Amino acid sequence: MTETLSPALPDDVESLIDRVLKEACDRGLSLATAESCTGGLIASVLTDVEGRSHAFERGYVVYTNDAKAEELAVPTRLIERHGAVSEPVARAMAEGALRASGAAVAVAVTGFAGTAGPDDEPGLVHFGLAADGAPTVHEEHHFGDIGRGPVRLECLRVALRMMERAVTNR
Repeated sequence: MTETLSPALPDDVESLIDRVLKEACDRGLSLATAESCTGGLIASVLTDVEGRSHAFERGYVVYTNDAKAEELAVPTRLIERHGAVSEPVARAMAEGALRASGAAVAVAVTGFAGTAGPDDEPGLVHFGLAADGAPTVHEEHHFGDIGRGPVRLECLRVALRMMERAVTNR
């Protein structure tokens, strides 16, 4: 169980966190995150389990386009061409986090947790997952205009499921 966020997390999320960290620890794998719309939530829960948090290598909170480019080497032209909330950027964020951290598995999240610009879809989120020796994977989710907190919670579920698949398949 997480220590500080446990009262706020649903049981299924607690279970996912436990399984991801257990598998990573059992296999000697390190984890990294690259987060935009989740603002560090994934990193927070991965460091919140006593005795297993050592599987977490580091996290990047890259909320702005400049941060994505500076911290993760996401090409500015990629962001300009496709937008920060896109499949190519999510993939580049995951690959950049993997490369910069030296972790075995890195997950990335970029999306609109709430109402953004007039042409932006609330609840649209792109996920990328990069792992040593494996192709980078992508998922796109449309959570809808359900509010920032609920979108972030759904992002946490998706990211943890992606990480669980990556660590159990290694």
